[in-house]
Amino acid sequence: MKEDESILGLAAIRRNRGVSLEQIAESTKLSVRFLEAIERGDFRKLPGGIYNTSYIRQYARAIDYDEAVLLAFYRLQTSPAAAVAAAHGKQTVGGLRAASTFSRL
Repeated sequence: MKEDESILGLAAIRRNRGVSLEQIAESTKLSVRFLEAIERGDFRKLPGGIYNTSYIRQYARAIDYDEAVLLAFYRLQTSPAAAVAAAHGKQTVGGLRAASTFSRL
């Protein structure tokens, strides 16, 4: 995965802390595919429901990242307001850029 595809700089933070996706997968029992989806902000690839928030929390803890920030971003991206904004071509919701616009920064 390219670094510019990650949201909130998660991939860079993880690498700077010397943690690989494989290490997180081993310690959390989450698949690398789910971990990559979290880093990209591609939350549709997660299983859904409370599993999503659990996986996001586990990932944040594994890289020593504020899980509240990551969960807030997740909730903004998956809220009905985010869907409406995307449909109208807006690039921000609640002051945060949508995941698909981060690579353009």
